[in-house]
Amino acid sequence: MISVSIVDDNKDLLGSIANFINRTTGFRCVSTFGNGEAALKGLSAQQPDVVLMDINMAGMNGIECVARLKAVAPAIQIVMLTVYEDTEKIFDALSAGASGYLLKRLSPSKLLQAIREVHAGGSPMSGSIARKVVASFQTGEGSGQRLPQLSPREQEVLEWLAQGCSNKEIADKLFISVETVTWHLRHIYTKLHVRSRTQAALRFLSFQKEP
Repeated sequence: MISVSIVDDNKDLLGSIANFINRTTGFRCVSTFGNGEAALKGLSAQQPDVVLMDINMAGMNGIECVARLKAVAPAIQIVMLTVYEDTEKIFDALSAGASGYLLKRLSPSKLLQAIREVHAGGSPMSGSIARKVVASFQTGEGSGQRLPQLSPREQEVLEWLAQGCSNKEIADKLFISVETVTWHLRHIYTKLHVRSRTQAALRFLSFQKEP
């Protein structure tokens, strides 16, 4: 059973998503919050598996809430669920500690898939968001350079990870086993001094932007 909390000031959408999750086997919506202040107080005590977080809310916005929540409850996996798809908000949210970034127009089945993915350690992103992430480093002046100390294979794994691919998807694209991908990721984390997929992806993207 994956426990889910939702933070959104749109009451109709909040109730709709909560009801859908509770009607789905293997999922349970344990709480909903209409603003960041209430969410920060409630979620730090509840510790759900996954939080779906809106960005634009009165008072504390979703990005600030993510940063403050991860500081007191680092194990919680947070996915942004928003209408915003501009690059600045994407990177601000991921830098704050979000593990995924989804647009509200995605289908209910895709939302469930994303919750499962982030719970399993992935970094789900809507297709248009992943393309923006890719474009942001493809147009960087340092594009095409190799990250320090990474082997060519590790570079390939990290490039696909930065596009939001799961371990299985990376394995399929590179024609290697999932276990091999996991082995490469452990080495990548060590070399880049990071602890998560999102941090590794951001480290990669920031390097690609350096002149």
